[in-house]
Amino acid sequence: MNLILLDPADLTDDHHAWVRDPRRLRHLREVHRARPGDELTLGVSGGSIGRGRLVSLDEDGARFALDALDQAPPAALDIELVLALPRPRMLARSLEHVTALGVKRITLLHTRRVEKSYWQSPELSAEKIHQHLVLGLEQARDTVMPEVELETHFKPFVEDRLATRLKVRRGLLAHPGMQAACPRGLTSPATLVVGPEGGFIPYEVEALLAAGCQGIHLGSRILRVETAVIALLARLG
Repeated sequence: MNLILLDPADLTDDHHAWVRDPRRLRHLREVHRARPGDELTLGVSGGSIGRGRLVSLDEDGARFALDALDQAPPAALDIELVLALPRPRMLARSLEHVTALGVKRITLLHTRRVEKSYWQSPELSAEKIHQHLVLGLEQARDTVMPEVELETHFKPFVEDRLATRLKVRRGLLAHPGMQAACPRGLTSPATLVVGPEGGFIPYEVEALLAAGCQGIHLGSRILRVETAVIALLARLG
């Protein structure tokens, strides 16, 4: 936790905060080894970042005296991610990693090779998703929560919603065998589409290209989805 992310409900007034949830308290004790008087980096969800002094840490919670929270969060990565729903364990890590990299819109998409049982996973509950997004924000010292959308029907999403997005954004389909290499350092808004383990089936590739995506690749190596997503975002950003 490089940032203590405060919910607005944690603020007791303009200059004080009271953190009570077990996860953040455990992190303060076991990782930060924080003691009263220590200064730590804090930020308010959706707001600014600054410093705060730990006033007390006990069974009732952690109380902070806040200095000026006047620093803006880091700039967002202007790349939207459309990701075929990964297996639950991989989903958790992927959400944290892409949030830390600055992605602010994530669409989880059903495709032919996505197991239908994945959509029943507890990891897709709003609470669980929020937890993983918070961990990514804390890691990157960010405060702006990403938006996560669940799309369980491939065809209407691609033909309607994705095609509309791509009128104002560059669409990039990452898939083995595509002709163009992944570009570097984009300077315009983009939407990156990444498939499941095993990739998209031919029909899905054709539909994504027809919607306006450009096919790209990362070379001859076939990477796990969670590795490929990080490599793509790092290269594009």
